[in-house]
Amino acid sequence: MKAFKIVRGMRDFLPEEAQMLRLIEGKARNVAKLYGYEEIITPVVESYELLAAKSGEEVRSRMFAFKDLGGRKVALRPEFTASVARLVATTLRNAPKPLRLLCIGSLYRYDEPQKGRFREFWQSNFELIGPEKPEADAEILLLTNNLMKSVGLRNYAFKVGHIGVLRGILGREGLAEDVQNRALQLMDKKQYEDALSLVKDAGASEKCLTLLQKMVNIRGCNLSSVLGEMKRLVEDYSGASAAVENLAEIVELVSKACNLDVMVDAGFARGLEYYTGMIFEVYVPELDIALAGGGRYDRLVELFGGEPTPAVGVAHGLDRIMLALQEQKALVKPYGDKRVVVVSVSEALSTEALRVSETLRAEGIPVEVEVMGRKVAKALETANRKGIAYVVLVGERELKEGAVTLRDMERKEQRTLKIEELAKAIRTG
Repeated sequence: MKAFKIVRGMRDFLPEEAQMLRLIEGKARNVAKLYGYEEIITPVVESYELLAAKSGEEVRSRMFAFKDLGGRKVALRPEFTASVARLVATTLRNAPKPLRLLCIGSLYRYDEPQKGRFREFWQSNFELIGPEKPEADAEILLLTNNLMKSVGLRNYAFKVGHIGVLRGILGREGLAEDVQNRALQLMDKKQYEDALSLVKDAGASEKCLTLLQKMVNIRGCNLSSVLGEMKRLVEDYSGASAAVENLAEIVELVSKACNLDVMVDAGFARGLEYYTGMIFEVYVPELDIALAGGGRYDRLVELFGGEPTPAVGVAHGLDRIMLALQEQKALVKPYGDKRVVVVSVSEALSTEALRVSETLRAEGIPVEVEVMGRKVAKALETANRKGIAYVVLVGERELKEGAVTLRDMERKEQRTLKIEELAKAIRTG
C-alpha cells in the first residue's frame, strides 16, 4: 500500500506540541477576557474578492484561491481582518461601539516553507472597532505585551512605526495609490533601493527621494530623539507631521502605562494595504520573523459597505510564539492535571477497573484505563515511559475491603486506600 506524505507546507502536531500550542491559545483567550474581547468565529472560506480587496499584492499572489462547485471564486482565509471588517459592515453594523473582537484559528498562504513559516499557521486576532483615539492603539500594544509576558517569552521587543508618515510624504508628491502600495510592499521586504527607484520612476522629486532615504535610516529606542528627528524632517509635510504627532502620543501612552521595550522605525512598512496609521511588530533575538503584527485601519469597514469606522488590531502568531519558546528553551507549564492510569491485575476485574476510573472522572480527575491486556509489570513500565504520575492497581483482595492500591510513579511508593479516599489522595499528592 502507498505510504502517503504530508502535503508540502503543512505539518502534524504531535501530542506535546499540540498541548503547547493549545496552552498558548489558552493564554490568548485569557488576555481577551482581561481586556474585554469577545470571540467570534468566521469562515475558513471567504469570497476571493473580499480577501483580495486590500490584502496587498504579496498576500493576493499567495492565497489558496479556487472556484467552488457553483463556479464562485473563493479562497482560504490568509488573515482574519477582512472577515471581521465584513462582519462589522453587515451583521454588526448597528452594534454599540467600541467592539472588542477576538478570532482564533488556522490561516493559509502559499508561502515558501521555511523555519517559522508554513502554509497553514495559527493566530489569535484582536480587533478594536470604533475608537480613533490613540488610547485604542495603546491598548492593542499593551494586550500584546501582556500575552508575550504571560507565555514566558524573554527579550522580546516591539518595532513601531506609522504608515501615515510614509503615505504623507508619497501623497504630497501626487503618487497614485497603487504606486504607493508597491513602494510600501518593497519597503516591508527591506528592498529600499528598489522602492526608491520605483518612486523616482513615478515622478517623485529629489527632495522626496532624499527625505525617504533619510527616513529609512532613522530608528532607535531613544524615543524622544527618534521622534524629534522624524518631526524635524517632515515639518513641511502636514500629513506626515500629523502622523508623527499621533505616533508620539501612542508611544507616550504605552511607556507611561508599562515598561515596554519599544523601537521606533521611521521607514517601517507592512505589506497589507489597508493600514492607515500606527503599525507594529514583535520580535525575539532568536528568530528573524515577527511573532505578532498589526496596526490601525480606518477605511476597511467602509470599503466593505459599512459606515466610516476607525479600527485597530493585531495578529499574534501562535505557532511562531511556540517556536520562539522552543528556541529559548522556555519551560511551558503543562496542564495542571496529574495523569492517572487504572490497571486491573486480572482480566476478570476489568469491569471493576472501569468502575473505579468513572468514580475518579466524576471527581474531575483525568484517567486512562489499561486496555492493551498488559500484565501489571509491563503496564507499570509503560506508565513510567509515558510520564504517568499515578497508577491505580485494582486487585481482588483489596476490592473485598472496598480498596485499591495507589502507586506514586515518581517516588516509587504505593499504599492501599479506600476507593472513596482515592481522589483526595491524588489531588494532594
